[in-house]
Amino acid sequence: MNKRARILIVDDDPINVQLAEKSLCADYDIYKAYNGSDAIMKVKEIHPDLILLDVMMPDMTGFEVCRIIKAEGEYADIPILFLTAMGTIAGELMGLALGGLDYIVKPYDVDLLKLRVGNHIELKLRNNLIREQRDTLAQQKAELEAAHSRIGHLEGIIPICMYCKDIRRDDASWQQLEAYISEHSDALFSHGICPECMTVHYPDIPIVK
Repeated sequence: MNKRARILIVDDDPINVQLAEKSLCADYDIYKAYNGSDAIMKVKEIHPDLILLDVMMPDMTGFEVCRIIKAEGEYADIPILFLTAMGTIAGELMGLALGGLDYIVKPYDVDLLKLRVGNHIELKLRNNLIREQRDTLAQQKAELEAAHSRIGHLEGIIPICMYCKDIRRDDASWQQLEAYISEHSDALFSHGICPECMTVHYPDIPIVK
């Protein structure tokens, strides 16, 4: 089941909050705040997918709330739609300049509000998916680079002496097999002796099986 998007409605008038909630609660999980300070606290608590923000509030204006939220890197990408009775060009310019994505004047058409909210929610969720995919790819790339840095890579045809097993280098000189492998990879060697060599070189020492 897909998780429902979360919308925070911020307005000092409870009736305005109820009207917006009634319009949107069928499709989204609704959270409410009745002043700017409470709104900022709720943003940090629930990290909403969209904020409907009134402008004219007593303790802190919607413009101030928007400025504070956009200044926080963790919350700056949350779309803010101003939903206000302040229907002036100056107000709309201010809201958009502060980072608001839309400016809806009360009284509003419910169907238009639903469409605008839906469009912004869809865009936000798509951006979240793109960011998650980008982060996943970046993590996978980092893991591959880390693995590559730990593992040396040998490829192609390597000339090797059929008797002593030395390796012919690119400069035509010859190098001991284990030294060549150590130089071209992260492998390390520890020395022992196999049973066959033990029999040849130390015939008087019994082999313990």
